[in-house]
Amino acid sequence: MAGIKQPSDKSHFLLPDLGEGLAEAELIAWKVKPGDAVKESQTLAEMQTDKALVEVPSPWAGTVTELCGKPGEIVKVGAVLVRYGAAGAKAAPAAATAASASSASASSACLSAQAASGAAEDQGTVVGTMSGTLTVSDRFARRAPEAATLSREGKALATPAVRRIARELGVDIQRVPGSGRGGRVTASDLESFAGGASGNGHAAATAGFAPRSAAIAPGSVYIDQQGVTQRIPFRGVRRKIAESLDRSVRTTVHFTVVDEADVTALDQKRKEYSRVTGQKLSMLPFIMAAICRALKKHPSLNAITDDAASEILVKGPVNLGCAVDTDAGLMVPVIRDAGAKSPLELSNEVKRLAAACKDRTIKREESLGGTFTISNVGSYGGMFATPVINYPEVAILAAGRAKERVMVQDGRFYAGLALPLSLSCDHRVVDGAEGARFLNTVVGLLEHPEQLI
Repeated sequence: MAGIKQPSDKSHFLLPDLGEGLAEAELIAWKVKPGDAVKESQTLAEMQTDKALVEVPSPWAGTVTELCGKPGEIVKVGAVLVRYGAAGAKAAPAAATAASASSASASSACLSAQAASGAAEDQGTVVGTMSGTLTVSDRFARRAPEAATLSREGKALATPAVRRIARELGVDIQRVPGSGRGGRVTASDLESFAGGASGNGHAAATAGFAPRSAAIAPGSVYIDQQGVTQRIPFRGVRRKIAESLDRSVRTTVHFTVVDEADVTALDQKRKEYSRVTGQKLSMLPFIMAAICRALKKHPSLNAITDDAASEILVKGPVNLGCAVDTDAGLMVPVIRDAGAKSPLELSNEVKRLAAACKDRTIKREESLGGTFTISNVGSYGGMFATPVINYPEVAILAAGRAKERVMVQDGRFYAGLALPLSLSCDHRVVDGAEGARFLNTVVGLLEHPEQLI
């Protein structure tokens, strides 16, 4: 949690960078309340970054006087998260807070410390007080586009993904003020700038709370409010899933190839392997081993796209993502260098990462850097699927449920086990014929398990 210089007077705590290059995080829950005396390293809040839940500790001991934000809000890196007071200090009464919120001097209370510390970059426009009132300061109010433009001598600091978003929005990134670390331009900066330039603040106000495709004008689509039993906001992991899938569908050109593998012999080998190792194994690690072998033969599928640079990055090691269903939503941890692991090692790694996903202890870096993803839809009863590519990867394979059926080989009937497989590829990178050849290689390996074990 580095990259943000905390104030020396210890009167307030700025949200640090919770991961390399992150510009914001979603506030999930507070673990303290105003008036609490906290110890150094005591957890203040839980924050959602990408698909990892992070506990934010207090950098020093003190008494909490104000919490700057409500659960569900997006907090910028460098914005004030918590204010501290002298020992025994009490939180301001709600009535006093509401009254002070009406004055211009208090309307930017959660951001004024940034201006005083010299780190006062525009971290946002809306400030939420603990009374629930939303106030907008003059200094951080949305300004006219000509007043918000910059004149840079060098190239604007931004990640490739942010540059791609700028192109999609038709925004000159050189003119956008950066609120990230070191003046880096973030996606929120682009959307705020685009919203200000169009005179429509709705997109900027809703950015970060829902996928971009959902940011449509109120009333433009009829929404039947009758019979609603539950309202679920796009927050936490569900918000990240929505953003990721929306980005994938808008960016990649999907096509899907399906096939079946006769895994009768593999099932027998699996049982023998389980007896030898003393550990019960499912079909999944063997499918993963087959994918890794096939990717060595078809390296164009073991790749990611850098759309900002218009490049295809073909990778050497296979970093295999494995979709995991959790109560919080779908998560995709990554097994590093999966091609160098045996089926037993793959099985153990899947179990470890799946457990970390379900209890929300998985590290952020364990969900990054994937080159290919597998989704085991068969564990829940599905057969064929049309999986959505885990962008910026270029391919994903879904394995269905293996079912016993009557098969024919060399003119004779027998009871066999058929495994349905569905491969989705980015047609910009992978041709249909190559996708079919890759899937055929996977099928061949599964039908001849002696090549895997």
